[in-house]
Amino acid sequence: QVQLVESGGGLVQAGGSLRLSCAATGRTVSTLHMGWFRQAPGKEREFVAASEWRSGTTSYADSVKGRFTISRDNAKNTVDLQMNSLKPEDTAVYFCAAATSGLYSALRLGKLYTYWGPGTQVTVAS
Repeated sequence: QVQLVESGGGLVQAGGSLRLSCAATGRTVSTLHMGWFRQAPGKEREFVAASEWRSGTTSYADSVKGRFTISRDNAKNTVDLQMNSLKPEDTAVYFCAAATSGLYSALRLGKLYTYWGPGTQVTVAS
């Protein structure tokens, strides 16, 4: 069983930065596909970023490409999401997710992921 817990959310001004961290227990992140998703009030959950376990290849939503970076820290067994140049539209609850299998082409799909964290709130003030 894999358990995930996110941290690092908070309130930041537009243009600022935040770094989210997802701590995993029960399995090493180096053997898992890892993803970040977000859900804004009144909206559906959407894909943000993902990292494929074997090659470390990453994938980003167009809306965050060039501003967000997903990275793994195998020593700490965490996956981080560095968020720069934040915009008010980035405001959402951010969720970390893990999958034990699946193709790289499916990393953007929430249904691929078996394990989810409880989420952390990110609020970007204009």
